[in-house]
Amino acid sequence: MCGIIGIVGSASVADRLVDGLRRMEYRGYDSAGLCTLHEGTLVRRRAEGKLANLARVLEADPAPGHVGIAHTRWATHGAPTAANAHPHATGEVAIVHNGIIENFKELRAELAAQGRLFESETDSEVVAHLISAEIERGADPLEAVRDVLPRLRGAFALAIAFRQHPDLLIGARLGSPLVLGYGPEGEEPEMYLGSDALALAPLTQRITYLEEGDWVVVRRDGAQIYDSENNPVTREIRASGASAAAVEKGNYRHFMQKEIYEQPTVVAQTLASYLRRSDNSVALPQMDVDLSQVRRLTIVACGTSFYAGMVAKYWFEQFARVPVDIDVASEFRYREPVLEEGGLALFISQSGETADTLAALRHCKANGQTIAVVVNVPTSTMAREADLLLPTHAGPEIGVASTKAFTCQLAVLAALAAHMAVKKGRLTRDEESLIVRHLLEAPAALNAALDHDEDIAAMAPLIAPARDVLYLGRGQDYPLALEGALKLKEISYIHAEGYAAGEMKHGPIALIDEAVPVVVIAPSGPLFEKTVSNMEEVRARGGQVVLISDAKGLEAAGEGCIATIEMPVVHPLIAPLVYAVPVQLLAYHVALVKGTDVDQPRNLAKSVTVE
Repeated sequence: MCGIIGIVGSASVADRLVDGLRRMEYRGYDSAGLCTLHEGTLVRRRAEGKLANLARVLEADPAPGHVGIAHTRWATHGAPTAANAHPHATGEVAIVHNGIIENFKELRAELAAQGRLFESETDSEVVAHLISAEIERGADPLEAVRDVLPRLRGAFALAIAFRQHPDLLIGARLGSPLVLGYGPEGEEPEMYLGSDALALAPLTQRITYLEEGDWVVVRRDGAQIYDSENNPVTREIRASGASAAAVEKGNYRHFMQKEIYEQPTVVAQTLASYLRRSDNSVALPQMDVDLSQVRRLTIVACGTSFYAGMVAKYWFEQFARVPVDIDVASEFRYREPVLEEGGLALFISQSGETADTLAALRHCKANGQTIAVVVNVPTSTMAREADLLLPTHAGPEIGVASTKAFTCQLAVLAALAAHMAVKKGRLTRDEESLIVRHLLEAPAALNAALDHDEDIAAMAPLIAPARDVLYLGRGQDYPLALEGALKLKEISYIHAEGYAAGEMKHGPIALIDEAVPVVVIAPSGPLFEKTVSNMEEVRARGGQVVLISDAKGLEAAGEGCIATIEMPVVHPLIAPLVYAVPVQLLAYHVALVKGTDVDQPRNLAKSVTVE
């Protein structure tokens, strides 16, 4: 959520600031703004809505200057208006903020009592006033920031500009990521701040990830980093690896559509880093973790990543015979979980920066758990704090609704479950080889699933008028029902719920009538007959069934459905990867019929960096 970019430059920065914001649109936002320093003044431009609105403001009223900060805001405190958009400014400073200031009400009351006037409803504006008040009392910028940071409770990434110091920005992070960028060697000196490496990719490949509690003084010719105790420190400069090329949709209508179609390729890439074709074995990254000694596995994640973890619970318990607890990250710490000695805690996150998941990770680490993470950003905070890093290779995922990251997470988790089973002596060499062969079939099966895109598009108008949609599945298809419902909610704004099919008769069946489409995920196999029995209960009460199954399943149960979606016949191990495709495509095409913003659905952010 939110995006920050700052430049201490040698040429005009406004266009480059907007370009940096554009590269972070995928994070989700509802307003945007920038502030430059020019001839001793803070030049501020803001607009609600999309970046195109800010671009029009700048076209009518340019913002000159070689130093500036910019921000895309996802509203927390205060509506998404121009007045609440960042940067927030006083007479002396301008700030942009990603995160949440939990004690802002008491700080605001203190500042108001001093006669300071506020222009916005946000929690962030108090930071600008606190720093400005210190400067007005005679502090220099470094002293002002040093004294204010300990007063802030919550999470923040900050970039701060100072009216009287046109060659200076100060950045700080606590709980929200912030990256320091160094200008290309051999060119005019410049320095940068950004929320992620992708925002800075056109400007530099030389970056430093600030550590928790760091703050940094940035000047045109370099930077000095301080730790949370205000000691000068040196952090590693590394190559970002982020592509400077613009992230393009190509011939696709939306990033989400493009990313759905990338799944055969990125799943193949991910599996290639975990499976050895030469002997059909699983080969994990080098690690100091002895999986044979794991007595209990705790899986923690949010949203789509949580559903990937739910699928993985079946695999770990089936193959490795390890008991698995799984929690939504935002609830995990607050139930005071029992964490046994010798436990492995596994965290799943696309960004590796999700605030709730990161807080849970640190809780587990403090309680003696070994930490494993499945992330799509190998330089993220979670990745850097893990004992065992298990990267996916999905590439940048721009659509807010996760698609390819989900299937790549499943691929990694399946490989990990098989490897743990081998280490614990639960799988023979022949059984491991068979699992690997099935996993290697997944990319081709994903391609076959995509062949039914047009059929799914044709049935979307049957679903689009509905106010409510139910998804049903059993076993590892139950998490897929939850994920399908989430996708439909996220991008079409239709209320949808996923249920374990056998639970229908325990309450939800009361919702069934001819106006409620019911999507049933039922590959042929050991649970097929029971799932179809639950489906018949729905049809007997007038429910309009969409059945997703393979040819055998559709032949046995497809008659009487309002629509069917045929999937290839696959082994149950890879069915969750393959059946993710039709629920993604169904949500996508229903959203097209309804005319919603597929890539940037309302109220949602790609990376949730506040609890």
